[in-house]
Amino acid sequence: MDLWLLYSLMKKSRLFEEAVTQLWEDGLISGEMHLGTGEEAIIAGVVSQLCPGDAMAVDHRGSAAFLMRGVDPTLLLHEMLGHEDGLCGGQGGHMHLFSKEHLAATSGIIGAVGPAALGFALAAQTLRPGSIAVAFFGEGAMNQGMLMESINLAALWNLPVLFVCKDDGWAITTQPGESTKSGMGERACGLGVPYVGVDGLDVEQVWQATRQAIERARSGNGPTFLHAHCVHLEGHFLGLILLRITRAPLRELPGIVGALIRSFMHPGGGSLRERIAGVRYILSSILATWRDPRRYSTNDPLERVQTALVSNPARLKELDSRIEAEISSALASAQQEVVA
Repeated sequence: MDLWLLYSLMKKSRLFEEAVTQLWEDGLISGEMHLGTGEEAIIAGVVSQLCPGDAMAVDHRGSAAFLMRGVDPTLLLHEMLGHEDGLCGGQGGHMHLFSKEHLAATSGIIGAVGPAALGFALAAQTLRPGSIAVAFFGEGAMNQGMLMESINLAALWNLPVLFVCKDDGWAITTQPGESTKSGMGERACGLGVPYVGVDGLDVEQVWQATRQAIERARSGNGPTFLHAHCVHLEGHFLGLILLRITRAPLRELPGIVGALIRSFMHPGGGSLRERIAGVRYILSSILATWRDPRRYSTNDPLERVQTALVSNPARLKELDSRIEAEISSALASAQQEVVA
């Protein structure tokens, strides 16, 4: 395991998504933007061990996996901006990416990575013995039938696939206890797939667990379910209102409070009890966000691994500078296209 390599992959992903954030906030990228900030240790720990011929099926947070697999960041930025010279001709945006060269595809359809990874794994088993497929998805996708069916078939057909669940404890705004009865381990083992739980903020732990799962798949011993806990530093999507409130309360709260008062005092609508319950729910959500784990640097996987490398500050500075220059060049190219 090369911790410097893992850090470089994570740093590149983080800077790239910060560049995407800038473009999105400037209004140059339309629609919702789903970032993978906070998932870097999971993605790096897995993708760094893939070989030519291996395939990836990725969810709607695909930029980190694509970058770490070697896709040109300029192609990705141009794709998100809708330019015809983007990775997919500007037609896919950030949620529907495809690279035939890298055998990698993303989908905005929750749970769709299951059937895609299954197809990749079946092709690998038939055409490229020794190759594997990886499926990246969030814990909310485990309530989608097609993903569960894919895990079952992978076990039944003994396919070389690694199912990677990136669990941040939120399915958009729903916590697991409100939507799911059984645990991930119970589900995976119930379908005949070995389950491994890891700290998704610890890249070394993810790497070690992945190495064993990949060896198992390449040896013809079938799939593994890797359950990695993480923290999405930007929530489900950029601009999440609860995070905006906690980060800039003086700017965001006046408009919200005014709307709440007008709604509460409106003569029509629900009963007083229902209105009070609604206001209490909103206030509790805001207070919970103020205590949110996103606010603590110990939950940033990049800072964790960086701490392990500070003993060589010169090398760390040189590496950071090189990655910053690469992403800055890609961002400048994308902005030039906008002007043109």
